[in-house]
Amino acid sequence: MSTSASVDNGGVGLKLDEHQALVLFEWLAKFNEKESGDLLGQAEQQVLFDLESQLESRLTAPFESNYHELLEKAREAVCNGSSGK
Repeated sequence: MSTSASVDNGGVGLKLDEHQALVLFEWLAKFNEKESGDLLGQAEQQVLFDLESQLESRLTAPFESNYHELLEKAREAVCNGSSGK
């Protein structure tokens, strides 16, 4: 699995491979659709919305006709450790 983080003067960068990013995007989309106001403060909720938006603007899979198939393959890759290899 290929994940890394970096910190510089401009902020924090998080690097995910495409499978990880797709799985995270799907989770964020589902979580953000629910009424999560009771679980999170306004700042935390905004950060999750922003993260979902950033992923959505970079990923192409969510707009593909076979999205659910691509998502399932990404989940399998993450679970079996072959993501990022």
